[in-house]
Amino acid sequence: MSDNQGGNRRGRWQGFDFQGGSSGGQGGGRSPRRLSLFVIVGALVVVAILFTNSVGRTQQSATLNNFYNALQERQLKDVAIAPDSITWTLKDDRVFKATLPTNFQTQDLVAQLASANVPVAGKQPSALVGFIIQAVIWIALIALLWFFLIRRMAGGGAASALNLGKNRVKIYDRKEMKTTFSDVAGLDEAVEELREIVEFLKTPKKYQRLGGRIPKGVLLLGPPGCGKTLLARAVAGEAAVPFFYMSGSEFVEMFVGLGAARVRELFQQAKEKAPCLVFLDELDTIGKSRAGALGGSFGSHDEREQTLNQLLVEMDGFDTSKGVILMAATNRADVLDPALLRPGRFDRQVVVDRPDLRGREAILKVHARGVAVDKAVDLRILASRTPGFTGADLANVVNEAALLAARREKNSVGMDELEEAIDRTVAGLERKSRVMSDKEKVRVATHEMGHALVGLRLKNIDPVHRVTIIPRGAGALGITMVRPLEDRYLMTEPELLDRLAFALGGRTAEEVVFDEISTGAADDLLKATEIARAMVVEFGMSPALGPLSFGRDGFGSNTGRFLFPGQGPEMSEQTAKLVDEEVGRLVNEAHDRAGEILRKDRDLLDRLSKVLVEREVIDGKALSDYVEGRVPIPTHDELAKESAERRSENGQAASKSVPSGPDIVAGTADDGIPSGLGEEVPARPD
Repeated sequence: MSDNQGGNRRGRWQGFDFQGGSSGGQGGGRSPRRLSLFVIVGALVVVAILFTNSVGRTQQSATLNNFYNALQERQLKDVAIAPDSITWTLKDDRVFKATLPTNFQTQDLVAQLASANVPVAGKQPSALVGFIIQAVIWIALIALLWFFLIRRMAGGGAASALNLGKNRVKIYDRKEMKTTFSDVAGLDEAVEELREIVEFLKTPKKYQRLGGRIPKGVLLLGPPGCGKTLLARAVAGEAAVPFFYMSGSEFVEMFVGLGAARVRELFQQAKEKAPCLVFLDELDTIGKSRAGALGGSFGSHDEREQTLNQLLVEMDGFDTSKGVILMAATNRADVLDPALLRPGRFDRQVVVDRPDLRGREAILKVHARGVAVDKAVDLRILASRTPGFTGADLANVVNEAALLAARREKNSVGMDELEEAIDRTVAGLERKSRVMSDKEKVRVATHEMGHALVGLRLKNIDPVHRVTIIPRGAGALGITMVRPLEDRYLMTEPELLDRLAFALGGRTAEEVVFDEISTGAADDLLKATEIARAMVVEFGMSPALGPLSFGRDGFGSNTGRFLFPGQGPEMSEQTAKLVDEEVGRLVNEAHDRAGEILRKDRDLLDRLSKVLVEREVIDGKALSDYVEGRVPIPTHDELAKESAERRSENGQAASKSVPSGPDIVAGTADDGIPSGLGEEVPARPD
């Protein structure tokens, strides 16, 4: 019998090892067939005893009155008296049985039967049968407890003493691994690094003949959603080898030593199926540094440390000549133990970062394969609109666009659906149900048009893609979107200064038009202050402070937090005061620049704000044509006519789609003060 069959047989009885702890049917353990035979024979004996005690002549139920009538008529042949019943046989060999009342005294009855010369026998219940019945009841209760409690806990993944050694590794066979490098896009450098692993799994002798040694471990580093697991599956699919997948959290449970046992079992299974690929996802779960922030005992965890130690030992004794490659993925490489990263263990690290412009376009092409995309769709524009998106984000955009097209009963996914899907991912769902008053709508349109005009007049701002006053998400009542033309990894001081002015364009427009400000610019002020403080504290762009860096927000760590309790900022009170003055100076200068632009374009600001109020959305190309004078700005009468036609079309569409019924009363919008009117899309400078 094969090992797999033995494993399946044991799996049916979790917690009981019929083979005495051995892995096979030989070697000192009892055979499962012999134990099963003993159980069957014992059950047959019990059934035979019960059957022997219960089988007899057919008895008919009767009452005690029937017994006394038969006694008076002298029809009784013999009588058997039990503690709770009486059985009698008539002269025609019919047998009857009646139940005796509680505390029935049988002395007088026995005397009557003796005077009538009727044979009387006492009948006591069988002790063996009673014992067996009680045992069966207890066994049944224990069996119910086993199946409904312990088995359910073990099957649900909870830590159970009866399920300690069971490994949760998922093994994918060669035939199941259909993912290849053609399914991976936007990761050209990572794919080239991993092609060598594929070649070794296919032809290991090619590298061994020159004395070369393939890396024992390959560590994939990168943010979530960038394709680390996809890359590992592609390597296994290209090499056509078994793929072992296990998450780091599946090693560590409440029982000490369980994680180390699973590590040993995982490597043993991998060696048996070599050549193969072992992939550990979320390695930081078990690979965190064993020294806490304040020493080896601070923040440590015994079970995780034992699991990590066992992993280090297995990797030291791991022979790569057998064709087993260990890959792992994490998005927190900074917390990994240094012993994992040394040469000889994970001695090759592959960075899987967010894709660039070309990579995003390639990823969109991959995800658009199985979607009916319209021929007019320009994936290049979509890729330029999604800086910082991961592969998972882009896959979600394509899927959302397909759902939108199906909801609108279209035959293909068009540019409108894809643009809407990007807007949903960036800013949230449209909230057309939020009803704003005409006064608030004019203020929001003025705010957003201020951003747009400042963006069009500045040289270092990406082109304006769209301006809308349709509320989105939780607090954005309007959005001015820009579309980067290329990926940027550095930003100059003029670019940051222009971003400051662009962020303050909405608040400045409210000051110019209404001579007052509102709470809608709260998010703009937050972003502007962050940019200005980063310029002064991190990038050394302040003439007063010079080329100095004080860390993020003046603290020593990269995350802007204290590294140790009691640690203070790396600047004096005088320097902090100077920093605040420089930040205020940069913000005020940007505010003055935005005000100068909008005062010059005051006429455009008023006219385009009215257009935005009526149309609610203006594309970047149309807005640029209005500003440059290539297309005349619609007049008040033309806008009123458009609005009337739009209301007429919407009314006809509603009358066709909405069945007749009671009048629907629209609810009023919440009068709460929004947290931010103009939420812009441009990325942070850092």
